[in-house]
Amino acid sequence: MTSVLKRFGFALGPWLQRRIVDPLLQILRRGAEPKQLAFSGALGITLGVFPICGVTVFLCGMAIAVLGSFCHAPTVMLTNFIATPVELSLVVPFLRFGEFIAGGPHFPLTSDAFKKVLTGQASREVLQSIFHALLGWVVAAPFILGTLYILLLPCFKILVRKFSTNPSSPKKPLHSITEVKLKVRDV
Repeated sequence: MTSVLKRFGFALGPWLQRRIVDPLLQILRRGAEPKQLAFSGALGITLGVFPICGVTVFLCGMAIAVLGSFCHAPTVMLTNFIATPVELSLVVPFLRFGEFIAGGPHFPLTSDAFKKVLTGQASREVLQSIFHALLGWVVAAPFILGTLYILLLPCFKILVRKFSTNPSSPKKPLHSITEVKLKVRDV
């Protein structure tokens, strides 16, 4: 049994290093602003826990296209990837929260309900439960985004200071004279 655990741990370590740690270090070394990284990380996780599986990458792509320079695209995508296991664990809480908000019926998560879903007998209930899960996420998303931003900002400030390769440039005095060279072409 321990050899299986060692093998699993051994295989997991390089995978985590290659898929999460190395990309994060590359992001930090390129000198992005901590506020932008914190917002992008919070946005990637918030969109990454969207309760419909397989849609989060498209949502992140649309957010990157709409927000442009306000977010850091690699950070959004990396944190979306990291949030995938959390997404699966939050589908039921979003469903229950949406049912509570809407005052809707409680969708039973039993093997019989699953059988009805597979045979097509519970189509209305399934659509209603998807709506409730989406409602739960829509209401919770601003709170998730804000909380994650507040938590990630100090973390990224420390990480950028520690891993950034760009030296901090001293502030230039306002009265300094800059030299401007013009090149004149002969016509």
